Amino acid sequence: MAPPRAQRTMLVVAGDAPPTGGARFAAPPPERDHTQDLPDEILSLVFASLTPTDRNACSLTCARWKEVDASTRHRLSLDARAALGYAAQGIFARFTAVTKLALRCARGSGTDSLSDDGARQVATALPSARLARLKLRGLRQLSDDGLASLAGATPAIRKLSVASCSFGPKAFVAVLRSCPLLEDLSVKRLRGLPDTAGATTAITEEILFPPASSLRSVCLKDLYSALCFVPLVASSPNLRSLKILRCSGSWDLPLEVIAARVPGLVELHLEKLQVGDRGLSAVSACANLEVLFLVKTPECTDAGIISVAEKCHKLRKLHIDGWRTNRIGDHGLMAVARGCPDLQELVLIGVNPTVQSLRMLGEHCRSLERLALCGCETVGDPEIICLAERCAALKKLCIKGCPVSDRGMGALNGGCPSLVKVKLKRCRGVSYECIENLKVVRGGSFSISLDIVLERDAGGAIENGGQEAGQVQITELTDQMAAMDLPTNATNAQSSAQASSRMRSVMSALRRRFGNPPAL
Repeated sequence: MAPPRAQRTMLVVAGDAPPTGGARFAAPPPERDHTQDLPDEILSLVFASLTPTDRNACSLTCARWKEVDASTRHRLSLDARAALGYAAQGIFARFTAVTKLALRCARGSGTDSLSDDGARQVATALPSARLARLKLRGLRQLSDDGLASLAGATPAIRKLSVASCSFGPKAFVAVLRSCPLLEDLSVKRLRGLPDTAGATTAITEEILFPPASSLRSVCLKDLYSALCFVPLVASSPNLRSLKILRCSGSWDLPLEVIAARVPGLVELHLEKLQVGDRGLSAVSACANLEVLFLVKTPECTDAGIISVAEKCHKLRKLHIDGWRTNRIGDHGLMAVARGCPDLQELVLIGVNPTVQSLRMLGEHCRSLERLALCGCETVGDPEIICLAERCAALKKLCIKGCPVSDRGMGALNGGCPSLVKVKLKRCRGVSYECIENLKVVRGGSFSISLDIVLERDAGGAIENGGQEAGQVQITELTDQMAAMDLPTNATNAQSSAQASSRMRSVMSALRRRFGNPPAL
């Protein structure tokens, strides 16, 4: 009997026809994983460019990638529930290069957030010598003692941000004592503050904050008793930036205390505060002030703006949201023009300037590069023509909800030689023909956009925010409207008949605004 032939295996890929003629092919060897040739330094640079979710997924690819990710990850965000204290030792033993740490707890976690005992366990595991930034969010079970434990374990932090926590202002005494390098402090929506809203005596509360000579920036936001932090701000002689946003209480007297002890302020943001001309007069003592934001402070008038303009000659950015109170106008802006020649950015919302003040701004503020006029009822064609003639350095112009027309915008054809970008919104008097003409005349480097606004009978103010590359046709607008969600009834679902009627109203508004669509 003849000996049996040797058996040879053959790999047949699904969908391929079997080989003919008796020819047999062995499976090719697997391709080499060239990522294994990458040095750890290159791999870490790749990881640094990924989002946290993608980086987490990559760390599970293999043991080497997991090790490289852990040894080079600088940012870490943890779910700060009660069990974090038990896992902290293992977490920070793995991630040894963390410099920025965020401890967050979801709003619905209730009592399951990190407590004082858990904070002490986390503090013992933290990389105290390297941690430079710490962010705490929603830690409702953390008290003053818990924050003191975390602060004591992070003496090198330079930035601390807390929000929606339950500790009070006394906890920051321990922070300032334990963190001598702290430069940036942000405090938002604290629950443990005493109820002293509106009391001017709150600024002399018996909380002895240590001097914070390294502190450069402080932000207080959505605090019903932010006046408790006035002594902290006043004890920071080198403070450069101060933001007080939507905080209750009277702020005229506190601003006097702050300006007297912190005269080196460079940036000041005041939003939705009870502050008037007395407070602005106190701010004028900060001769180095360069940035001033006044947002919805209805008690401020021209007199306060004049006092700032007369003493703060280094002002570069000025934002005023007048809330349509008509208490800040030409007189204040003319004082700014005379006293702040280095002004580069001016934003006016709900303020009504005229040619008189805009002419002076153009003549005196030769460095004015960015100008925004929003909801200014007095800004029409004469004002835009004035800007075109006077503002030679203007680069960016935003006009929103102002009664301007093609006549005023046409002046930009030959004016403002440095202008590179214009944004128009809710300006019904400006046509797309004017926009296209501006694009052609000013050349390819010039950018201009015009947002579309429909009539009120088309279901409300529905806006199309896309930039128009060419002449807009009615047929294109119809396609865009078909993809938009029209307002629905608040109580019942809108029927198809109502939707059809609303669409007819929309089309009627389009025809009234732009004319009939061209024939196809």
